[in-house]
Amino acid sequence: MFFIGKNKKRGRDSVVSSSDLLNEEVTDQANMEEEIETELSILPGSNISQEREYVLRFLNNECTPLKPNQVSLSGVEINSDSAENLIVTAFVRSSLNKAITFQSVPLILLGSEGEVLGKKTFDLSEIGELPPKSSRPWDFVFTKKDLFTDSVPKDGWKLAFEIKKPHSLDLAKSWEQSLAEEDKEKLKQLLNTVQPPKPGEVNFMGIQANINEEGNLHITLLIRNGSDKNIQIQQLPLTVEDATGEIIAQGGFKLEDFEVKANTSKPWTFIFPKSLVTKEQPDLSTWKVQPPK
Repeated sequence: MFFIGKNKKRGRDSVVSSSDLLNEEVTDQANMEEEIETELSILPGSNISQEREYVLRFLNNECTPLKPNQVSLSGVEINSDSAENLIVTAFVRSSLNKAITFQSVPLILLGSEGEVLGKKTFDLSEIGELPPKSSRPWDFVFTKKDLFTDSVPKDGWKLAFEIKKPHSLDLAKSWEQSLAEEDKEKLKQLLNTVQPPKPGEVNFMGIQANINEEGNLHITLLIRNGSDKNIQIQQLPLTVEDATGEIIAQGGFKLEDFEVKANTSKPWTFIFPKSLVTKEQPDLSTWKVQPPK
């Protein structure tokens, strides 16, 4: 199961808070400066020779102590199998005072400069129950399609949990300065009550629509970025439908230095001049806005 060649760890360590990873509130009021050693825990039923277990125990003793309520991935080594899969061996470590189990977790393989070499979601329930203050060695298999490069270093790499922050509000500076705190809070509450966009998805959610005294249509919407990268928008064609499903306005908007940060929603108001409003008395009890099909 394990491919330990030399009595030396080749990878680095990554550490996360157990509350961030397991979505559990930390109730243990521990001394946060305490250093916790993790005892080697081999998965019951694993077919490991005494020699390999000795090497694993030696390498585990090399690991840096953890602070309370932390989970860590400590890189051991990288090898390849006959199918050219990359086998990343690491210790899964926990400093918690209780046993823990995992579910499906996305992991990223990082190079020595922090560059992303690969990414894959692993079913970590296969690791079994991790005892309190323990360290379990495991092989993580990356196939070619999981890797972004053909060149993976043998030393200095790191395996890390990819923890995504909750979808959040991205306010432009002008909105940050002009919007009342009460309205900011309402927008945040709105984000918490709606389903976030799917990974990689960018969509639009209408917030407010009204026609002013001059007959101009003001549309306020959330531009929702479900991608893990910031996006820039220079031009945005939009079509507005009222409650009857009829198109009541359409036009294109040029935007300057307009960016929506990764995994955020940005509110913005678009004004359709009266000349672009094609229905005299639209029913705005419900409405929809989207790029033209």
